[in-house]
Amino acid sequence: MRYDGTPFFLTRWVRRLLVANGLVYLLQLTVFTGPWLREMFGFRPSAVLAHPWSMLSYAFLHDDFLHIFFNMLALFMFGPLVEDRLGGARFLRLYLVSALGGALLSLALLPLAGDAVIIGASGAIFGVMLGFVFEWPDAPIFVFPLPVPVKAKWLILFFAAMDLLPVVLRSHDGIAHLAHLGGFGAAFLYLRGGRLVGGLGRRTPVGAGSAVLVHPAAAHHARRAAPFGLRRRGADPKALKEVDRVLDKISAGGLSSLTPEERRFLDEMSKRFKQEP
Repeated sequence: MRYDGTPFFLTRWVRRLLVANGLVYLLQLTVFTGPWLREMFGFRPSAVLAHPWSMLSYAFLHDDFLHIFFNMLALFMFGPLVEDRLGGARFLRLYLVSALGGALLSLALLPLAGDAVIIGASGAIFGVMLGFVFEWPDAPIFVFPLPVPVKAKWLILFFAAMDLLPVVLRSHDGIAHLAHLGGFGAAFLYLRGGRLVGGLGRRTPVGAGSAVLVHPAAAHHARRAAPFGLRRRGADPKALKEVDRVLDKISAGGLSSLTPEERRFLDEMSKRFKQEP
């Protein structure tokens, strides 16, 4: 199900994650009110070998209402757009990889993190927020009580700094700052790691960015240029017709209206066009 732009629309995995977190929190309040659930499924770095599942399950437990409320509010705000852009399967992997990254960094830096039980979806949520910033860095975000919006990229840098500072100062305030930073780091590697590794072995010529996908406003010019270049290479007329259909869709609804498959197809066609002499 694609994001349709309405304020309260929920994509498939965002809706499922909201429900899953809500149900687990309800169980914490009603059935498992003792410490058993927290000890069994929360992440304690020293107990990772005994409870390996806790490296993911901790992200579905929360301390109190405000803890889960702010995490789920951020998922509600940023998740649908990110899932729409990445696709459901990749979005879910981003969420879980970010949660896993939070646990791994807390384990790797155990002397700094301490050995308290860690719970909460914040690491996963921070990964989703980073995914949003990668796609819409200058999107205005209203933050109460500020009278003016803040660009998403500055907001995420502020959050990262607020988590890094207590770690540097060795401040123990009961917040799993390393889990948050681990979520950031894991999301960065998941979303940009392949590009970084791929760039080590080759130089990128000036102007070698995507000719079609970078600027939706260039769709009109791409429509005129791409079919000629592709025909010279003997492209299937069906492919040319599909290019026209996708460009029409961009003109009508912007890049966000494309499915992941349409994005890959258009990117492939644009690369073929750029290879023309």
